[in-house]
Amino acid sequence: MNPTGVRWTTEQVLALAPDDSSRRAGTRLGTAGPWSEAGADAAGAVWGLCRGSGSRPYQTVVDTTGPAYSCSCPSRKFPCKHALGLLLLRATDERAVGEAKAPGWAEEWLEARRKRSEEKPDAGAADGGGAGKQADPEAARRRAERRAARITAGTTELEQRLADLLRGGLAAAEQSGYGLWEETAARMVDAQAPGLAGRVRELGAIPGSTR
Repeated sequence: MNPTGVRWTTEQVLALAPDDSSRRAGTRLGTAGPWSEAGADAAGAVWGLCRGSGSRPYQTVVDTTGPAYSCSCPSRKFPCKHALGLLLLRATDERAVGEAKAPGWAEEWLEARRKRSEEKPDAGAADGGGAGKQADPEAARRRAERRAARITAGTTELEQRLADLLRGGLAAAEQSGYGLWEETAARMVDAQAPGLAGRVRELGAIPGSTR
């Protein structure tokens, strides 16, 4: 087992991007240069400080078991370019994001997430097993693995759909109608890859725009 939880691949991380501009900006931040105090733990948390244009670095933390993201930057996109860059850095440079203890600012956010999770009703609550239950790093790792697997499956399905499109041509794609693309986009959402879902909807509009 990876001692710092699930390490997503570059493709899995980029599939989370909400749009192309975020994907490009996140890729530029996926190197060790702008980052400091980066680390990860076995429960699936990843954090780091990213140097920006201001005097203080942005505080970025990701819970890969959600996935969920927090960043002190003003971006309204989720995940923001800093969260994408941090996950890309972890995917490509094991030494840059090693096992560590979360700093106070990251632990505060992670602890708040754990408390909210514990307050939700679950199957163990009926027999007293839910309340006050401690976070299980192994269970968190398994959840992150399942989510990473869903993203991979969604990426593979989209690649197959595009391969079929290339074989059949745009004329055949237009005959199939937009519904097939919307169905594929919905499966990308189910695979927790909203960025890919957006791209699928854009591609679905192409056949109808041709003459």
